[in-house]
Amino acid sequence: MMRYATKSVPAPNAILQAWLPFKKLVGVTGVHSEADYAQACATIEVLLDEIRDDEDHPLTDVLDYLSDQVKAYEDENVVIPEAEPKEVLRFLMEQHGLKQDDLTAIAPQGRISDILAGNRSISKDIAKGLAKHFHVHTDVFL
Repeated sequence: MMRYATKSVPAPNAILQAWLPFKKLVGVTGVHSEADYAQACATIEVLLDEIRDDEDHPLTDVLDYLSDQVKAYEDENVVIPEAEPKEVLRFLMEQHGLKQDDLTAIAPQGRISDILAGNRSISKDIAKGLAKHFHVHTDVFL
């Protein structure tokens, strides 16, 4: 048996006493269905609005955990078609029920409009923001 160096490990009952209220409050702790996926994505959006770019925010670990759960679900259940970056953006916006105005934290609405119309390519900075927002790899937008 491999031994790990740890500070201390709480008893399973103590973990359960912390986990159950968290699960009840958040509404999802694992993503195994469309309903779990929708709840996790909605919670991620709220967390992103709260955390913004503050990597030291105390909720960052929760965001990372839920994002990992969503990514694992998407890897198994969501196929992103091979397409031009603007079409991938359009597809993801439709899948998430978003309008151009919903992405103004990433780029001005006019720039998103230009990208979707094919009048402008997606810059690296915007691609990074979109990738973070949609929990996909940056390459799908470049």
